[in-house]
Amino acid sequence: MTGSSTVLEAKLDPTRLPAHIGIIMDGNGRWAKQRGMNRTQGHKEGLESAKAVVKQAAELGIRYITLYTFSTENWKRTADEVGFLMGLIKTHLRAELDFYAQNGIRVRHLGDLSGLPPEIAGEITDIGTKTSAYDRTTVVLAINYGGQDEIIRAMRKIPPSEIRGIDVASFSKYLDLPELPPMDLMIRTGGEKRISNFLLWQSAYSELYFSDLLWPDWNGDSLIEAIAEYQSRDRRFGGVK
Repeated sequence: MTGSSTVLEAKLDPTRLPAHIGIIMDGNGRWAKQRGMNRTQGHKEGLESAKAVVKQAAELGIRYITLYTFSTENWKRTADEVGFLMGLIKTHLRAELDFYAQNGIRVRHLGDLSGLPPEIAGEITDIGTKTSAYDRTTVVLAINYGGQDEIIRAMRKIPPSEIRGIDVASFSKYLDLPELPPMDLMIRTGGEKRISNFLLWQSAYSELYFSDLLWPDWNGDSLIEAIAEYQSRDRRFGGVK
């Protein structure tokens, strides 16, 4: 941990940490373009930012952090870029097993696994099994994920006999990860201010944090600053204080 991280951490109230942080990691391509690089280099640099942020989250004691890795809409990108991203996901999962072990990180998947190439789906399943005993922080990789798609797939799982009595709690058990708590803090990098079909159900009362920094410029200090901003807000959940 860097000295600057230690100083910034002192600003945080350890009793009011978000239990679940979701991140829309935006700006990899623009970061690369600004430097005259191929978009793929931006994605590689974005992986390093993801590791730094996840490590900081684990050190802080954040229970869940969901990374919007590949959306259902990302299939619209060029075949070359989609192929590169799939390969990057595959090699990253294999290469970072020691990182997960050293930091006590359990990896889970969110999204439609059946829509992924079999070799990618197999790697995701395998890493979930190999990290299942770790309990410091759970990193949820949203791959082939869309919030609307998750809700529709959940609806299709509900037995007809349960439809009339369905409520928020009973519906939630049909989502991809029923144990995933509501998202307290949603972060989007890269200067855009939209949620892009990310965790629509779980974000009902999320605090939104938009950063102008492109994702490859993010690090652990950036996460601490976002959490400090989160802790400065008055969360009323529709009520009055």
